Amino acid sequence: MKKSRFTEEQMVTILREADKAPVAEMLTGVEEARDQRADDL
Repeated sequence: MKKSRFTEEQMVTILREADKAPVAEMLTGVEEARDQRADDL
């Protein structure tokens, strides 16, 4: 099985932050991360 990029603790932190923020704000963060990753390729 492929190893996760995130530790279990990091995933819990991300999910807790997602519960606090509006959906649009969270999606903006995902979009920015995706764009940055695409630039790195």
